[in-house]
Amino acid sequence: MIRPLEPVRRPARIALGLAFFVLFVAAWALATNGGYVSKTFLADPVTMLEDGWELMTRFGFAHDIAMTVWRVVGGFVIAALIAVPAGILMGAFKPVEALLEPFVSFARYLPASAFVPLLILWAGIGELQKLLVIVIGSVFQICLMVAVAVGGTRRDLVEAAYTLGSTGRSVVRRVLIPANAPDIAEILRLVLGWAWTYVIVAELIGSSSGIGHMIIESQALLATGQIIFGIIVIGVIGLVSDFAFKALNRALFPWRLA
Repeated sequence: MIRPLEPVRRPARIALGLAFFVLFVAAWALATNGGYVSKTFLADPVTMLEDGWELMTRFGFAHDIAMTVWRVVGGFVIAALIAVPAGILMGAFKPVEALLEPFVSFARYLPASAFVPLLILWAGIGELQKLLVIVIGSVFQICLMVAVAVGGTRRDLVEAAYTLGSTGRSVVRRVLIPANAPDIAEILRLVLGWAWTYVIVAELIGSSSGIGHMIIESQALLATGQIIFGIIVIGVIGLVSDFAFKALNRALFPWRLA
């Protein structure tokens, strides 16, 4: 019997996760090979793999993948370098929060895709434009989430530090940052997934390389197998990076992410 919040052992978790993928592919194959969905609009799994192999061996899709990964990492790192310190300051100091929080809350609702035409005018269609799309899409989310995490620090820890003679700066450095480092790492892991959405949007317009560029070219040819392969590649890379982020967080903060 399944109980709410009952933990699942790791072998069972892996088996259940793989089972869903198997069922999903089976339903996909049944829908396409069984004639329920036209293969013109949805390639079957075997055709998708054949098209993916052709992309990798004949059309240099590995280069497109590398370019997209570079853009995601570059834009995300820039956003984190800006947003994490700003979020810590907002969470730690109420005047800073009062100054920045209204604008950050406003800006985080602005869709990054809406900035693409402006960024093309300002930065052209080169790499800077694509990095800026990711930065705009990520920086405000990270900033506000970090501010909320830091602002929710247990007051007894802060009061104990002041009792022991700490100054405001040392409280931030020795209490607030260490206490919230696991949560900040988890926030970065979550927002990294959103960054993949932004980079594909940036690559759909005015790009000569990248996974998004391949997808938009395949759309013109009705090559749904190639489109699906590109989407699956994004999912696989995202899943691998997510697992890597989790493993790193467990290694750095074993007391919080066991």
